[in-house]
Amino acid sequence: MKILEKNLKKGFIKVIPETFDDFWHLYNIIYKNDVVYAYTSREIKPDERGYARPKRGERVSVFLGVKVGSVTWDKLLGRLRIHGTICEAPEIVPNGTHHTLNLTLNTPLTIVKKEWARHHLERLERASRTSEKPIIIVAIDDEGYAIAVTAQYGVEVRVEQSVKLPGKLEAEKRTAATKEYFQKVLDSLRQIWATAHSPIAIIGVGFVKDEFAKFLRSEAADVAKSVVDVKSVNNGGVAGIREALRSGVLLKTMKRLRILEEAEVVEEILKRLGKGEANVTYGFTEVMKAVELGAVTKLVLADTMLRDSSDENRLLIENLMKSVEQKGGGIIVLSTEHEAGEKLLALGGIAALLRFAIH
Repeated sequence: MKILEKNLKKGFIKVIPETFDDFWHLYNIIYKNDVVYAYTSREIKPDERGYARPKRGERVSVFLGVKVGSVTWDKLLGRLRIHGTICEAPEIVPNGTHHTLNLTLNTPLTIVKKEWARHHLERLERASRTSEKPIIIVAIDDEGYAIAVTAQYGVEVRVEQSVKLPGKLEAEKRTAATKEYFQKVLDSLRQIWATAHSPIAIIGVGFVKDEFAKFLRSEAADVAKSVVDVKSVNNGGVAGIREALRSGVLLKTMKRLRILEEAEVVEEILKRLGKGEANVTYGFTEVMKAVELGAVTKLVLADTMLRDSSDENRLLIENLMKSVEQKGGGIIVLSTEHEAGEKLLALGGIAALLRFAIH
């Protein structure tokens, strides 16, 4: 994300989204009743008076200000759509009519808010600093494989397939079938890797992951050069990927990815709750009590708590966040696009780690 201009006194920030992850950040920053300015296309109909049939309009490029009604993010198509009413436009476009801005990469937009919260500014700054490539995770064992790609909003599983290899007693058949299996995995991996030559982490159960890494070195040296880690986990497939994120075995590989931080903090919350410790709490009412006591060392909340709340509830949450910061606590706004976020939602979407126990 490129930040072109920032004027908090006037309430606006102008940015250019450069990656699809930037759309994820904008999706979590742009709220209802904000105003977004961008170039867009709109059909301009001619004056229809005196015609039996209305003439077809002409689509032109215009610069519009749209008061936000809703924001939708399509991660499959990689686009962000902002629907609302036009509040500022050239004379040829009537104010107050509905319009949808279809935001595209490398196109400037200006966001205007009545007040920019600290977590909004931190998210934009983080997005502007982020330049590392996503990581490809290959989870493989003798029952199947999965390939996923990390993103700032979570992990996207690209391929998942089961396999049934001959038993170890049929050594010759198993060797031939394993080679064919590895080639199939390599074909899938190469398709994903070819777009950006991203780093690759191989995880799995037993020796299969090591054999596949060896196969890569002999059969696809160019792809093998991108392998940065080979680690053991107790599960294969998607379950293995989730385990790797939870347990931190990919810490070296993914230390700069926020998703790992989010998975770790949720696991810490669940661990303390599982032990019945009093230095953790969840649910809005209980967290608010802990904040009032100055007990919160880390406030963790789901992005949907901010994005989908009414203006009144969002103001309450943002005041809670300000109070935590004023008392020396930290805040993590956590993505609900991966497993850690789903677990937090099951706790009501908000939880806190405490610096002292509350009974």
